[in-house]
Amino acid sequence: MTAVEVAYKILDTMLGHLGFTATIEIQQTEDGPCLQIQTGESTALIGSDGDRLDDLQYLVNRILRRHFPKAERIKVDCEHFRSIQEDHLHEEVRSLAERVKTTGKSYQMRPLNAYYRRLVHNVLAQSPEVASHSPDGDDRLKRITISPRTTPATAS
Repeated sequence: MTAVEVAYKILDTMLGHLGFTATIEIQQTEDGPCLQIQTGESTALIGSDGDRLDDLQYLVNRILRRHFPKAERIKVDCEHFRSIQEDHLHEEVRSLAERVKTTGKSYQMRPLNAYYRRLVHNVLAQSPEVASHSPDGDDRLKRITISPRTTPATAS
């Protein structure tokens, strides 16, 4: 069995023990393998802002790493919730970047987990006009600051 197949079994078993009837599909995405859950009970499974989905993903990956220590991270999604959230986040970041460019003032985003912070930094990485910064520390949720990029003074 491959790592993805084992992750599928882990998730299927967990959902069964939690009382969910669901179909799970293995998908390949840009970020690697994803276990896409289809169920009529998506609200209960996703939780508030995806917190239960995050917990399921964390547990699947922790258990998987016991059997496959070098396995790549498996993404767990439910009815494309994460994909929709990522699209909304990209739109939000582009809008905030425009706002920062227009006003010249920094803006601090809502607290985000490491995955979503990485998405924000990637969206803004190639922008010559704005920069993003996360505070140091071990907090699970952190606020990214989007600020105007300072250009070095040129010597005459």
